[in-house]
Amino acid sequence: MVFSSIPFLFYFLPLFLPLYYIWRSTRARNVVLLVFSVVFYAWGEPWFVLVMLGSVVVNWRAALAIAAAEPNRRRWVTGAAVTANLLLLGVFKYADFALINVNQVLALFGKSVPVPVVELPLGISFFTFHSISYLIDVHRGSAQPARRLDNIALYISMFPQLVAGPIIRYKTVARQIDRRRTTWGRAGMGARIFVIGLAQKVLIADEVARIADAVFDQVMRPTLIEAWVGVSAYTIQIYFDFAGYSNMAIGFAVAFGFTFPRNFRLPYTSRSITEFWRRWHMSLSTWFRDYLYIPLGGNRGSAFQTYRNLVTIFLLCGLWHGASWNFVIWGAYHGCLLVIERAGLGRWLKRVPDKLAWAYALIATMLGWVWFRAVDLPHALNMFAGLVGMHGIGPMDVRVHLALYPTTLAALVVGWALSLLPRSNGTPPRQNAVARWWRHRSLPDLAFMTALIVFSVLSIGSGTYSPFLYFRF
Repeated sequence: MVFSSIPFLFYFLPLFLPLYYIWRSTRARNVVLLVFSVVFYAWGEPWFVLVMLGSVVVNWRAALAIAAAEPNRRRWVTGAAVTANLLLLGVFKYADFALINVNQVLALFGKSVPVPVVELPLGISFFTFHSISYLIDVHRGSAQPARRLDNIALYISMFPQLVAGPIIRYKTVARQIDRRRTTWGRAGMGARIFVIGLAQKVLIADEVARIADAVFDQVMRPTLIEAWVGVSAYTIQIYFDFAGYSNMAIGFAVAFGFTFPRNFRLPYTSRSITEFWRRWHMSLSTWFRDYLYIPLGGNRGSAFQTYRNLVTIFLLCGLWHGASWNFVIWGAYHGCLLVIERAGLGRWLKRVPDKLAWAYALIATMLGWVWFRAVDLPHALNMFAGLVGMHGIGPMDVRVHLALYPTTLAALVVGWALSLLPRSNGTPPRQNAVARWWRHRSLPDLAFMTALIVFSVLSIGSGTYSPFLYFRF
């Protein structure tokens, strides 16, 4: 089940919300939220829900064992528990990829091994990373283990963030699970954030996906114009697809009395790739920083050790996104850019005009998305050839023309305009005079929110929505 679907909006939510808010007891609300979260996951994954629930039970017991272990044994208990989670992820997500690559080597000797077809449980990367962060925080003493199974079950399986994040630390929501404040004001604010996220997904991401799909999937040899139009569309699609889901999850959290961290902060306004990773999928980048980069030594060692750590982390980040060499190359690409910036380019970027630094970061990001979107290595190289004009400059293929509806072009323009909004150095975007005036006029704001939800529902009802891109990770 996805947020931008008829079953969720017209069956799941209308049944869930009254049952949740009718109770004043936090414990009763937790039960309702937990039951509906399991139903939410089981809707599309009826058998894999057992995998998720099994992971919950194992990690609940493992955290208790870590907390009770003697100091000289605690590291071994934690290591075994983390390894078990990584094995679960490895079997379901990487086993077939590893065996396919082994067979390519064995083929030189006329040998092969059978490659089983292993289906990928929805959101396994996210609930595994939630579990690992929980275990490590308990080991470090920065979080207390959940004594009740239903508490840890709710933390891992809570449906707003279960299948596509953001990645939440247990210590962030531990108190809120037992005691939280739910008011009509918070519910209204959460609904507003949810509607904005839904519109980002349905009215922008799904619309520009027509262009990206036409160029990447239907044009054999994209011309210069086609390639840049396709990459531009995918750049907007992936941002508003994932930011939209994150906003919907955050909106639900606010309405239910929880506080989830912000996951995006205008990443396309960054002036370096280093800054980009402080603004894009922030819950994932901080996860890698806190649980891998810093334990590996971070930037405390020599320059070579720092560069090695950066490349290692981003190779793993690429592999986390998918069992494909394209994702590995994408991770290596970003890791190398970070090394180059740390080695000296970053200091140069601070001295040049802001627009030049911004152009470098944006183009570098867009080129990276080619690896992310392409099916395989030859497909990516074919797109790069188009981007430099090796397949000619134009005109555009008729299939691309057919994707350029007025609404699609409008979504692309609006998407770029919103992604490049003026920013401040603080966390929230700068509030200009128009924005402040708007927020103090409830009637136009209500009309705007109503229009967003109406057009979003109409779009969903027409059958034009698509699954969230990050569901496959």
